[in-house]
Amino acid sequence: MSPKSFRKDQRPYSSVVVDGVERAPSRAMLRAVGFSDSDFRKPQIGIASTWSMVTPCNMHIDRLAKEAEKGVEVSSGKGVLFNTISISDGISMGTEGMKYSLVSREVIADSIEAVVACEGFDGVVAFGGCDKNMPGCLMALARLNRPSVFVYGGSIKPGCYCGKDVDIVSVFEAVGQHAKGEISSRELSEIERAAIPGEGACGGMYTANTMASAIEAMGMSLPNSSSRMAAENEKMQEAHAAGRAVMQLIEKGIKPSDIMTRQSFLNAIAVVMALGGSTNAVLHLLAMAKTAGVRLNLSDFTAVGKKVPVVADLKPSGRYSMADLAAIGGVAPLMARLMKEGLIDGDCMTVTGKTLKQNLVHVKPYPRKQDIIRPFSRPIKKEGHLVVLKGNLAPGGAVAKISGKEGLSFSGKAIVFNSEEQALGKILDGTVKQGHVVVIRHEGPQGGPGMREMLAPTSAIMGRGLGQDVALITDGRFSGGSHGFVIGHITPEAYVGGPLAIVRNGDPILIDARRRSIELGVPKAEITRRLSSWKAPRPKVKTGALAKYAKLVGPASEGAVTC
Repeated sequence: MSPKSFRKDQRPYSSVVVDGVERAPSRAMLRAVGFSDSDFRKPQIGIASTWSMVTPCNMHIDRLAKEAEKGVEVSSGKGVLFNTISISDGISMGTEGMKYSLVSREVIADSIEAVVACEGFDGVVAFGGCDKNMPGCLMALARLNRPSVFVYGGSIKPGCYCGKDVDIVSVFEAVGQHAKGEISSRELSEIERAAIPGEGACGGMYTANTMASAIEAMGMSLPNSSSRMAAENEKMQEAHAAGRAVMQLIEKGIKPSDIMTRQSFLNAIAVVMALGGSTNAVLHLLAMAKTAGVRLNLSDFTAVGKKVPVVADLKPSGRYSMADLAAIGGVAPLMARLMKEGLIDGDCMTVTGKTLKQNLVHVKPYPRKQDIIRPFSRPIKKEGHLVVLKGNLAPGGAVAKISGKEGLSFSGKAIVFNSEEQALGKILDGTVKQGHVVVIRHEGPQGGPGMREMLAPTSAIMGRGLGQDVALITDGRFSGGSHGFVIGHITPEAYVGGPLAIVRNGDPILIDARRRSIELGVPKAEITRRLSSWKAPRPKVKTGALAKYAKLVGPASEGAVTC
């Protein structure tokens, strides 16, 4: 591809290294990293890799990134590899380290933006493998707004223990079973050893697979990107194709702003609802939309959820893994069904340079004999499972994941904890009992700081057999692996004086998913009296990344973004 391949109104960002003798130092620097004379006249493509050995989700992404570089170069471009960070939610879960998880989304977005804008790349291929990688990459691509393709690193295959599929959530729940005396230390160790057999992201419809599916529905990744296994050759082929695709986007002048539209975000929400995806999708889609300048709010999740049923029987609430879904065709046939039902818009542009409808025209339907994706006439749940609740306990909103299995309402007495660690200890030692509403506060974006995921407490509740008998509410958030009667993202958070801050042990709490309400059963005058005497806690950290995040971050109801 020559510089003439750029549209007339599109000046190559990288042209500064071609034009003028004053750019000779730039050319000298680039020669040292492998540029030839001809490379200076090619579009330069930044290939943002989240490779690291921190987590199995990302341990293979270096191979994929190099394959994308080959795809760029066979299309007459010049690929330039660079890295950004990744953290592991699974490893940090339940520890102070988890406070850095959501912060890492912002760091990833900032770092990709900094490198691409500084180096003047003409396009970007970005790779993500774990939960925060994906929205972080998309936020950067939206800010930069130059031709871009996102590639998901792919899902892990499930492990096997005693003839049953197991994954990371199985280990967390086994901890609760061990505390209850239902399994031995040896059995716990065997489950732990079997759960993660290799590379790839957690295998259920947890946050990684949820966000990969949402991004595919949005049109920012190639068809079926979300449904290819990490360890399979098809993922390498996709990476190569992404390198070629970004060059085509440059030729056509298609940018993320042409793809990341309000309608494409609504398409993403519809797919998340149909799949029974993670509550983190709410947080991340709001953040991505705000970064892209697209109007999206909590009410959009309610509106879409009223129309789109849950049809996928996937973990954590269901029986199957992403590997099972991939085996019957992946997410694409589901999108074709949704389009046929008028539940997604097929006219949205995608990174193929074609509309979503054009991408789906030759997609084969699911096999007849499968029960992973149900027909719309026989859904698992008639309305979406992501329910936005409001009331005197969450005037700014809260997000519940209601599959239907845990019931549609809950009333109980509050048992209050000011951190995840306090709550987990009392769940495991039996203090938390039937009829309790576990309140975990000061875990919000500012108060945590960092809005930790509460997978350890929710898994302990399930492991102790209390999933039907206990609810949990928090200004923190949940892992995609969490299930049970759980409500997170309570806004305003306790740290800034939200009503959650003044809840006391024994206070009645009423949660009604039908009415979409969450209420503290305390007289209004008493709530006012408690709030008037409330004093803001001191910041937990005063320096470093967490302190900066706490000062800059917005509320969860707006995506918890820092700008």
